[in-house]
Amino acid sequence: MDGLIHISDLSWSKKIKHPAEFTKIGEKIDVVVLEVDIENHRLSLGHKQLEENPWDVFETVFAVGTTHQGTILAQTDKGYTISLPYGIEGFCFNRALQKEDKSIPRVDETLAFRVIEFQKEAKKINLSHNKTWQETKEDEEKRVANEEKKQKKEIDKINEKADKTTLGDLDIFKTLKKDLEKNKE
Repeated sequence: MDGLIHISDLSWSKKIKHPAEFTKIGEKIDVVVLEVDIENHRLSLGHKQLEENPWDVFETVFAVGTTHQGTILAQTDKGYTISLPYGIEGFCFNRALQKEDKSIPRVDETLAFRVIEFQKEAKKINLSHNKTWQETKEDEEKRVANEEKKQKKEIDKINEKADKTTLGDLDIFKTLKKDLEKNKE
């Protein structure tokens, strides 16, 4: 009896475009029966189901906001395919892949990438290199602004606590003030 393995049931992590990328004709592989169609005498088979779905683990490893090293594999019209740890791939749109010096990275270059979207069911990870350095600058600017606010508050507190003095309160002018007050009477 023959069975069919759909291309999407070959691997959890690799995007396979043609079965020849995964196996050869006549090669034996282990499979699991997914469905039996008695009327049409067909079996639906799966190979990836022999293992646990690694995307359950990837969901925590590649959580939105985390940063990972990735290597640029290929460029398309819309963006770049990025090789990430554990043999999975992510995607970085053109607008999100610019170095801090405004240059564009090359294929085979390794950079830090921030996860901006994780879709477990679609097995998609969208990445941004820009976020790794833009947020660093923004964080620094926020930190400096917060420090300035704290300093201003401290100065205001000191000024509130300080006794308000006038020229008449200074020792040198005390006698002059007394004389002026006597003259008014």
